[in-house]
Amino acid sequence: MMDLLPFVFAFPLAGFVSLAFARGRMPEKAAAIVGVGSIGLSALLSALIGYQFLMHPPEGGAYVQVLWTWIDVDGFTPQFALRLDALSLVMLGVITGVGFLIHMYASWYMRGDDGYDRFFSYMNLFVASMLFLVLGDNLLFLYFGWEGVGLSSYLLIGFWYKDAANGAAARKAFVVTRVGDTFMAIGLFLLFHHLGTLNIQDAMAAATKTWPVGDEMATICALLILGGAVGKSAQLPLQTWLPDAMAGPTPVSALIHAATMVTAGVYLIARTHVLFELSPIALHWVGWIGAATALLAGFTALAQTDIKRVLAYSTMSQIGYMFLALGAGAYQPAIFHLMTHAFFKALLFLSAGSVILAMHHEQEIFQMGGLRKKIPFVFAVFTIGCLGLVAFPGTSGFFSKDQMLFEALAHGHPDLYYAGLFGAFLTAIYTSRLVFITFFGEPRSEHAKEAHGGHGIAHSLPLAVLAVLALLGGFIHLPLDAVLPEPPLSEEAEHLKHNVELMSMLVGFAGIGLAWLVFHARPQIAESLKSNLSLVWKFFRSAFGFDWLYDLLFVRPYLWFVHVNRNDGIDVAIGQIPVALKAMHGRLAKTQSGQTRWYVAAMGIGAVVLVAAVVILK
Repeated sequence: MMDLLPFVFAFPLAGFVSLAFARGRMPEKAAAIVGVGSIGLSALLSALIGYQFLMHPPEGGAYVQVLWTWIDVDGFTPQFALRLDALSLVMLGVITGVGFLIHMYASWYMRGDDGYDRFFSYMNLFVASMLFLVLGDNLLFLYFGWEGVGLSSYLLIGFWYKDAANGAAARKAFVVTRVGDTFMAIGLFLLFHHLGTLNIQDAMAAATKTWPVGDEMATICALLILGGAVGKSAQLPLQTWLPDAMAGPTPVSALIHAATMVTAGVYLIARTHVLFELSPIALHWVGWIGAATALLAGFTALAQTDIKRVLAYSTMSQIGYMFLALGAGAYQPAIFHLMTHAFFKALLFLSAGSVILAMHHEQEIFQMGGLRKKIPFVFAVFTIGCLGLVAFPGTSGFFSKDQMLFEALAHGHPDLYYAGLFGAFLTAIYTSRLVFITFFGEPRSEHAKEAHGGHGIAHSLPLAVLAVLALLGGFIHLPLDAVLPEPPLSEEAEHLKHNVELMSMLVGFAGIGLAWLVFHARPQIAESLKSNLSLVWKFFRSAFGFDWLYDLLFVRPYLWFVHVNRNDGIDVAIGQIPVALKAMHGRLAKTQSGQTRWYVAAMGIGAVVLVAAVVILK
């Protein structure tokens, strides 16, 4: 069965090719069958392979399948090779399983769109690229999928390209993530130069033998790899592309935020954790970048009024939690939270899509209200997703988030623990605010009064399945011990676990209670705070002014240079060369006068100069 591993990505790749070559001529139903069916086959095959892997673990804990040698140049022989171990198996399940549910929902959501088959071709390419990334046995193959994910996100974010704003959002995502990708590419060059291989396992083993802990080159390589992870996972300082990515259709947002793209950075750091452990400085930066991003995104989400942007900043915050855990050495809890986050975040985005369609494409939450009575099923599943997000006791998010906070404290990182705890408080506030404003109270617009729910299996089944996973996904055991280290905890540290869980529950309930008071029971308090702290509110709403700052530091100077160089001085300078040659040619042409005496005189003068030169040089 494991020999069929290449078909896991071959199915979505074949779906992409067939849909792309259809060029809009494939009927909508056929496009849905190809687009959704290809991911369904991939998910089914992944489940069968995963079952065999768990029932009959391969020798060494990993199965490697070499497809072919990619390049063979002077000892550089990267291969198209697939590696299936516990870590890639978890990612495989998330990508294909959650991805299939998103595709099924999208077949309902995108119905009637002119680019229906084009949409699914891009979605299939997105999934295939992510599968390349997580199954690649070497860093070059991984980077191939890494860039494929970037291309797919560009195509999907700008899917409705006739709106110039959507095209701008797609370009922004592409350019900002390319900054991180450049750092990562340089890091790969350095790794190969110093270690002689890009095979992940061989490179990590060679790094341990070549560099002692704290080595400067190990730190440089780890920080460059971190640069790539920061870009893809929308962490500080390359986080500005993610909120604008909401320009794409809602199923795209679900796929980017739950099953692909933003989780790539977390996977990369976990996969190369050996390199980061050789550089305590780099690992420290991973944790604090995650903590800072979680807090920045939490404050920003408090001031957003677009339902999708609130969820976008919550994703940024949750990925920040994963980075925080990775920086604290809690690798397994970080991957555990990656999985549970995929469940409840996909559920939140898809149910938000149902809200948006029920509201006739209105995304402003202050135009909603009272929707719990209009669309009760969507209200129920959205609330379940929110409970997972705030780590409500018993939900999947409760188990994974508390484990991350506990291990951060137990591994000697109280600063990261308290930052994460405060981030959990912010999460409870902005998530509860979203629920109270959207679903409670009275309808605030005609669209809210006329809201109607979606129907059909393609709409309801993915939401129901994801709701169950968001509730019960915390009970799934991930067999990651053979891939990711789990430092032993002292008995004293074990006693802290209940205290951490209790504190996390109290913080969550406090956030929910405060949100209920300010945004539901006494909304005038929120209005008073907004008017009295208008500058602070605007600062939070602008996401701490990063877009303004980058516009000032990079965009405006570039536009100024373009304006100054609008006539292209380099081209003008180069253009003077043929002008000068033409002028010289004109002057030389005048010497051809046709008069014999001038030719004889010229030959005589030339002969004299030649003889003089010979005599002098001699």
